[in-house]
Amino acid sequence: MASTPETALPEEHADPHAHLILYGGRLQVLWHMAWPAIAVMMAFGLNAVMDAVYIGRLIGEQALAGAVLAYPLTQLTLGLGSLAGIGGGVALSIAIGRADRETVRQLPGTAVTIAFALSAGYAVVGGIFAEQLVYAMGARGELVGIAAAYLRASALGGFGAIGGMTLNMLLRGEGKMKLAAGYMATGLLVNVLLTPAFIVFFDWGVAGAAWATNIGGAVGGLLVWRRFARGRASYPVDARFLGLPRALAQRIVKLGTPAMVQSSTGLVQAVVVFNMLSRIGSEADIAFFGAAWRVLLFMLTPLFGLMRAFQPVAGINYGAGQWQRIREGYWTFVAAGAVMIVPIWIFMNLFPEATLALMLPEATLGAIDLHRFRVLMLVLPVLPIVFTALALLPAIEQPGKATLVSVSRQLLFYVPVMLTLPTLIGVSGIYYGATSIDFVCAMWLLSIVLLTFRNAPATRSP
Repeated sequence: MASTPETALPEEHADPHAHLILYGGRLQVLWHMAWPAIAVMMAFGLNAVMDAVYIGRLIGEQALAGAVLAYPLTQLTLGLGSLAGIGGGVALSIAIGRADRETVRQLPGTAVTIAFALSAGYAVVGGIFAEQLVYAMGARGELVGIAAAYLRASALGGFGAIGGMTLNMLLRGEGKMKLAAGYMATGLLVNVLLTPAFIVFFDWGVAGAAWATNIGGAVGGLLVWRRFARGRASYPVDARFLGLPRALAQRIVKLGTPAMVQSSTGLVQAVVVFNMLSRIGSEADIAFFGAAWRVLLFMLTPLFGLMRAFQPVAGINYGAGQWQRIREGYWTFVAAGAVMIVPIWIFMNLFPEATLALMLPEATLGAIDLHRFRVLMLVLPVLPIVFTALALLPAIEQPGKATLVSVSRQLLFYVPVMLTLPTLIGVSGIYYGATSIDFVCAMWLLSIVLLTFRNAPATRSP
């Protein structure tokens, strides 16, 4: 059982971040937690777009198509980092709310050990089977070598991205959003500076972009660990500990599974989509979908930021037994997401050519391409409900519900629809199918949240 607000955090005034989350005004909490998380996620999303811009402009459309085919596989780093980092961050937030000092002492070392084990597996599989994996994604001919080079570089240096992400998410779980943003921004800056240098001066081709991503992630992670080692965390940390205490490791994995599934099942989506595009479309269709997809991911970055910001808000208040503040926080963050995303969505629908031209400068975009782009973006206004719900459920120790929706989206909905609809109506079926499925899942998650709040204990905000 969660502790009551009166018993949680006996040293609450020693940590202003936890005190603000537990007792601050809704808009104050939103502003303090959200803007640094959104800023850094926007930078993260811009970084992915810039990688595509660098590859497309410095190497060419064929190189971009190869990187696009490998990109979903490299996003395993996001899923694996989320398993260790978000799982650890949620466990940390709840432990802070409950004043559980013993748990937080070994939590960073446990999360990093999990991240190391996951990245070792990724390095072995991606390093050895790169060609086979990108072939399964739909790469053919010269695209196999290009895509494999990108994937192999990502896998061999994957601990930089996975470990760095894990440590940064622990910092966010602590409520230190500004500090986490600063450390991640430093890593992203390193990435942006190294990418063109590795591509042009070192002549590493698309692999250079992947190595730059890994090195940037490692730099951001080392900054977090240095803070732990210097005793500057707001909770007691044993910076010399690395290990896998069974109960804590299992808890981290359980709480991080929904985030991993949400991130990694996109790979299932990509395998189906790119294989279908390879069958019924052209290289230009692959490059266009990859460009549109990266734009969509960039559009989602403010929501990812809000999601990361809401997780410690929900977790710490849940640990302290403050359900009313959890309800208020959920709807406040959903509203903030809508306010941010809708104007951007309108602008992107009005001027799609200018956006897509950044990554496809020499491509001639027809009316059907622009229509497909708008269809893919159609779901954006309802996604604040989805992202905030996916942060809420693990934070209140109901990760299974989030996992169920994420897995069902891919296996029950996405795979059957993508294997049938495009064969009936062509390439446009990919765009219609993806948007329809996302609308269904958004309504499903909304119903889960409403039922959860209806059955939750009735408490008042302090």
